[in-house]
Amino acid sequence: MSMRRCHKYWIPVLFVWLCATSHAGVTRIEIESRQPFADGREFDNVGPYERLTGRAYFAIDPGDPANARIVDLELAPRNGAGLVEFSTDLEILAPVHVDKASGLLFYDVNNRGRRMCLNLFNKNADEFLMRQGAIVVWSGWIAEVLPLEDPNSPGDRLLRMDAPVATNGGRSITGLVRAEVMVDSLPSQSADRFPISNRAWVGSYWPTESELAAATLTRRLVESGPRELVPREDWRLEITPFHEPHQKNCLPKVELVLEGGIQPGVIHELIYNARDPVVQGLGLTGIRDLVSFLKHDKTNQNPLRRSDGNHAIDRAIGFGISQSGRCLRTLLYEGLNADEQGRIVFEGLIPHVSGAGLGFFNHRFAQPTRYASQHSEHLFPCDLFPFAYESQWDPISQRSDGILNRARESDTVPKIFHVQNSSEYWHRSGSLVHTDPLGQRDASIPTEVRLYSIGGAQHGAGDDRPDNQSDGQLPENPTDYRPILRALLLALDAWIHKGSEPPPSVYPHIADGTLVDWRETTSGWNSLPGVEYPKVIQEAERLDFGPEFLSHGRITNHPPKREKAYRVLVPVYDARNNERGMLLPPSVSAPVATYTGWNLRSESVGAKTELLRLKGGYIPLRKTREERLAASDPRQSLLERYDDFEAYLSAFEAAAQELVDRRYLLAEDLPLLLSRAQMNKALFAP
Repeated sequence: MSMRRCHKYWIPVLFVWLCATSHAGVTRIEIESRQPFADGREFDNVGPYERLTGRAYFAIDPGDPANARIVDLELAPRNGAGLVEFSTDLEILAPVHVDKASGLLFYDVNNRGRRMCLNLFNKNADEFLMRQGAIVVWSGWIAEVLPLEDPNSPGDRLLRMDAPVATNGGRSITGLVRAEVMVDSLPSQSADRFPISNRAWVGSYWPTESELAAATLTRRLVESGPRELVPREDWRLEITPFHEPHQKNCLPKVELVLEGGIQPGVIHELIYNARDPVVQGLGLTGIRDLVSFLKHDKTNQNPLRRSDGNHAIDRAIGFGISQSGRCLRTLLYEGLNADEQGRIVFEGLIPHVSGAGLGFFNHRFAQPTRYASQHSEHLFPCDLFPFAYESQWDPISQRSDGILNRARESDTVPKIFHVQNSSEYWHRSGSLVHTDPLGQRDASIPTEVRLYSIGGAQHGAGDDRPDNQSDGQLPENPTDYRPILRALLLALDAWIHKGSEPPPSVYPHIADGTLVDWRETTSGWNSLPGVEYPKVIQEAERLDFGPEFLSHGRITNHPPKREKAYRVLVPVYDARNNERGMLLPPSVSAPVATYTGWNLRSESVGAKTELLRLKGGYIPLRKTREERLAASDPRQSLLERYDDFEAYLSAFEAAAQELVDRRYLLAEDLPLLLSRAQMNKALFAP
């Protein structure tokens, strides 16, 4: 905000306060409660932590060039000072004596309202982040999220943003919206209704009642299959509004009620006329402005101010898993790692399992909880060029771009650890992060970026315990990659804070033959009895959303017109059908199974030729040579690979120690990993 604008609209006393605080867009912080964290446990050199919950309030200038890329911001209502206001939920975990904090602000981008980092880093209640003296911050950034409890953490409220609605001179803006409904549930769990957002805790845009009769619903058995129109008399929409004190513009829950029920695996596509698009792109500026405020503000409004009046924060790392990682990549791409004063916001970023995607985050009628997968939600604007951090030429869209281009222009490029697993190559077009768009050459990775691809792991972390309960044709991949994330976080912080060179990137390359075509005949996969290898993969596509999409973030083609797919590749397989060129956890280096990044849907959940979204598979090794020969299994058996359990345990320990020596694991995590390996003793029993 300019000094002239501040003087014009506010009396002198308020002028001082607002001008001191709103440079970062934050007008005030309201802390509503303070509760002990971890039962008041004391952490060495830090002391006890507390959980602060409340709200952050923002007012930003639509005319500021720093906000120019926010879609429909100029159409949002303004206060008397000409600023656009919004607010978000806020939660902070900080030392009670904030002076003892390490100076690291760890911002966890919530995933659809859910806090993610504690499960990823504070495993087994060892409170890793607290032992590092980090201050952990969450805030709402998605207006779709409903004011409900976190489904993964009962008792905790989902984090959400209350964003303004864009209007056309005060009149409602309307437009077509597309939604997909597809369930993975077993038939016994099928129902006659399902949220059109495809998630029970996520809202949808208000249908316009006058045009609801013109809405269309189609069904298709597979993503690429023909659409069949569902008769209008066979379905209806039911709308449940939500109203809460802090939330002026809460979206409703919209449910599709279908005669005969919703069958697993079948894709239902709804296209309807909607009204009142929220300015969802403000979620990105809210993250930017909150982190900047907590780092720089010296007033009493800042809950992280030290007792001497200085800042408790000297560096910030943003962490995001899956959708949240795509949020960080989008924030970078939109040039929002520079605050309104041009200062860097995040010194470091860890987009984890985001694959090559951006997100449906900064558009008119945005649906940020959507993502593109091979079978469902494939045609939403999530996996779009640019994919790589370097600037590249895309011969399909005929334009040049890169994730870091705008940050490079503003000199606010952070240090980045891009982390992905085997599943991202199959489900999230992950190879496009480090190849050209046509998959013909390896990309040049910028000096500020390290790329770590974890082999034998699916999208979500397991606990190294195989479980035969699965909606896939294979048991679900149980690999636990979380210990690697802990080591990488400390390495990134040391790179930022101390200038220590991080561990080298590890990922497969076209040049050395470790990144190859995904088809069975070219990937190195050895056929296994009873295992169906995929004939499909998630490929990012050039999609035509209409002439206003790139310039104004508005979709006019529903569904979009399909033009051409980008070429995605996968890590090559070795003789055990495990991947080469990847950073391998010890359970994969010393395997008792084959660990895949893919899993096909089981017949019981429908669409059995398609990928089970974001899931990998687990195929145990046979115990003896005789057993594998009888089963025509080409892989070495357990007792061919290891003489006995002690030999296996020795190989496992050596693999784990090697990762410690190379700084991809912490020595403190070795006992847990070795105890996990002990669980495999029964596999070697006579």
